[in-house]
Amino acid sequence: MGMKAPVLARTSLLLLWCGTVAASLHDGGAAGIALLRNAAGMDAEAALAVVLLGCAWNAAIGLLLLLKPGALTYRLAAMGVIGMTLAATAIAPTLWLDPLGPLLKNLPVLALLALLTKERA
Repeated sequence: MGMKAPVLARTSLLLLWCGTVAASLHDGGAAGIALLRNAAGMDAEAALAVVLLGCAWNAAIGLLLLLKPGALTYRLAAMGVIGMTLAATAIAPTLWLDPLGPLLKNLPVLALLALLTKERA
């Protein structure tokens, strides 16, 4: 990667993680709760807890990307992406077919995290 590429990559990932938190909470978590209730049969309280837990993880990764970028942060982010992708696939596999790519986008995100990890190793 060129000199500016890692900064651009980190910034785009930071915006992705922070944007995910904002998108998840903009409606009080209602969209995520509805998805979990419909796809997994969760009650509203459990679904809200899952949404908030996901938001907390995403916010933590966003803070790490901002304050402590490095191989460990990128690996933690990748583990979160893999874990959430597997969980979402188990709960609502049709998300892979969503034209906005809520799961499909995770493939280039993982590739970018791998490149950044290698860059910082």
